[in-house]
Amino acid sequence: MPTVAPPWTYTLQLPHDPRAPGIARATLRSVLAAHDLSALAPTAELLAAELLANAHLHTAGPYALRLLGREPGRLCVAVWDSDPRVPPGFCAEGAAVVPDDAESGRGLHLVRACADSWGASVLRELGASKGGKLLWAECRGGGDPA
Repeated sequence: MPTVAPPWTYTLQLPHDPRAPGIARATLRSVLAAHDLSALAPTAELLAAELLANAHLHTAGPYALRLLGREPGRLCVAVWDSDPRVPPGFCAEGAAVVPDDAESGRGLHLVRACADSWGASVLRELGASKGGKLLWAECRGGGDPA
């Protein structure tokens, strides 16, 4: 039984290191288990993996995984990076078309398809803020989370 009721937040700062996404996914699984949300793990891990891969592949600096428990059975997975440009796969206008023979470019399409809701926020650099963007996706568990 969880000892912390929502809302709760965990943030894991990650260096631009090829091992960082794997460490972040392991942390995600530990947090979900600690909060009795293991049923969300397959979807949450897919969402995190794609958002983390996007940050790692398309930015040169550090990034961060943020997990938010907003209410029982509901999780928001977010990834911050320092690049303020929202990728075409996450724009409100719709996703870019990926050619059938392309070897990449489908990750954010997967996020949009698997998440209950998703979005992006461009963060302006103010004071201690580092600016950049935050891509997020939410998943919810089925049934009664009691």
